[in-house]
Amino acid sequence: MAYLIVTGKFFRRGFTLIELLVVMAIIAMLLSIAVPRYLRSVDDAREAALKSSLAQVREAIDHFYADRGVYPQTLPDLIEKRYLRSIPVDPITDSAQTWQLMPLPGTEDAAVIYDIRSGAQGVSRLGEAYANW
Repeated sequence: MAYLIVTGKFFRRGFTLIELLVVMAIIAMLLSIAVPRYLRSVDDAREAALKSSLAQVREAIDHFYADRGVYPQTLPDLIEKRYLRSIPVDPITDSAQTWQLMPLPGTEDAAVIYDIRSGAQGVSRLGEAYANW
């Protein structure tokens, strides 16, 4: 450790091991508080993005039906007819291929899309299954 002589006295430059350990303990304590909050906010953001994507696609399906009198047969039909710019990515599964296409209620006709749901497994922070949104 280097010494500095000022007016005939020796002063050590640097930190002791105890001081460094105290600072590291304080940083660890702050991280233990901040990291869970950060991860919770990431999950909240994904759930909000999922709700927004579902609302956007459902609105496009409704507009398609209102304009044409029939429901779309595929999601690319919504893009082709310019009701959507692209198929949104499911933020929970990170894929645009996992959407569950729901047929018209009361029919087994899978040739039309009446509704869309997330294909994500698991439940939200509130305990609801993503597939039921």
